[in-house]
Order: sequence, then structure tokens, then C-alpha cells
Amino acid sequence: MRRVAVKLEYDGSGFFGWQRQAVGISVQSVLEQAASHLARGAAVPCVAAGRTDSGVHALGQVAHLDLEGHSLGAIRDALNFHMRPHPVAVVAAAEVPPNWSARFSATGRAYRFLIHTRRARLVLDRGRAWHVDRDLDIAAMQQAAAILVGRHDFTSFRASACQAKSPVRTLDRLEVASQGDIITIAAEARSFLHHQVRNIVGTLKLVGEGRWNPDRVAEALAARDRSAAGPTAPPEGLYFVAVGYDPDPFSAISHQVEPAGDKIYR
Repeated sequence: MRRVAVKLEYDGSGFFGWQRQAVGISVQSVLEQAASHLARGAAVPCVAAGRTDSGVHALGQVAHLDLEGHSLGAIRDALNFHMRPHPVAVVAAAEVPPNWSARFSATGRAYRFLIHTRRARLVLDRGRAWHVDRDLDIAAMQQAAAILVGRHDFTSFRASACQAKSPVRTLDRLEVASQGDIITIAAEARSFLHHQVRNIVGTLKLVGEGRWNPDRVAEALAARDRSAAGPTAPPEGLYFVAVGYDPDPFSAISHQVEPAGDKIYR
């Protein structure tokens, strides 16, 4: 039995989030069902670096699972074969130590949120960005974002149903940038609270619209009350970009081009 880390990308539009659900299709259930084909029908539980909500996308979600035999290339290709036609793919696979955890071995997580500010409704990017049909003040949003960087009690920016034992988190990076009518908000931390990024984005939008001044974000943070901050941004603009590890099991790229070898997906 070997422990394998897989890096995943997926379009979250058709999923009920990452976590396995009693009703509805989740990314976890699709991956585990695919993995069971490699284990002669036996259940193969997997653990992810973080749970994404319904509608949230991923460019670099990481999960681990335990499998017998097979090359890394064969595992990657077989999982992708059996996950069709769902919009999820394993883009890399790496062998890790038996005690390695996609969740607990992580040293950091990175998210990106996209906002489109054009007047016309979105067509090609529908479901992949938050459509706001007006210009936003990027400088004011960045000024407000800087207030939230560092170690704080983020009670005002976490979901009421958040199960984390402590609301204290250290936000290492929160930057707002724009290119044309696309605004990108990048957030990095060791870990995040439930809805933390989406609640921050919803608050920064109020600043960008001029409805809040940046100082009000500091007041909302100090209030330690969810009702003091802005609304929750919609999930479709959020992307789970990357997970940090030391060492990074995906740093060597040889496994990404490894031939499938034994084609266990046929």
C-alpha cells in the first residue's frame, strides 16, 4: 500500500462542493468512486487540503489516498478516465510518506477571487466570476485589504456555521489588482475560516462601490460580529489556487510526464 498525493483542478459549478454529501454529486465522491476501480471495487477514502463550497472552483486542490501498486502515471490516467465526464481532473500525482496528510501537512493555502465589472452580462465566463456591472475603486479596496493582513480575530468574516475552534487567523496576503474590467483578489494564509474569503470580498466590494470607506473595515474587524461586515460574495468567483508543503511533493515534474505503463483504466 502506498500513499499518493494528487493535485486536482475542477469546475465547481455542477458539484455540491468538495465534501461527500448524502444527496448530490461532490468532488470527493467522484474521486473516491474513480479510485475504487483501482482497488477492485474496495472503498478508497481520500482527504483533501481544504473543503470547497458548492460552485467554488479549484486550480490546485490537493488530496491524498492509499492505493496498492501501479505507477504514478497509471494512477493519474486511470483516475482521469474513471472521473469522466465530470469536470474534474488529476493534473499531477506524487508518492508521499505514509504519515503525510494533504490537510495537516499543508503550510499554506492560496485563493483567488475574480470580479468582472463590465456592463454586459457574462457569457463565456458565466459561473466563473462575480459579475458587478459598475466600476470599482481598486485603490480604496486595496487600502481596505491592507487592514486585514496579519493576525486577527476574524469573527466578523466567518460564517455563522463555521466549526473552527478559534476565529483567530493570520492572513499573509490580501491584494487587489485589476486588468481591464477584471479584478483579481488574491488571499493567502496557513488556513482559512468557513466563508472567510467570500465575506472579505463582499466587504471589499462595498468599499469599491464607495458605500463604505476603508476605515469602516477596521471597525467591522474590531466588532467581532458577523453582522458588522459586508455580505458573502457568490461562490462562482472563488478559486482554490494552491496548497503549500515543505517539501512540496509536486516539485519534481518527472511524475507529470510519466508514461501510464499498465493501463489499469481499461
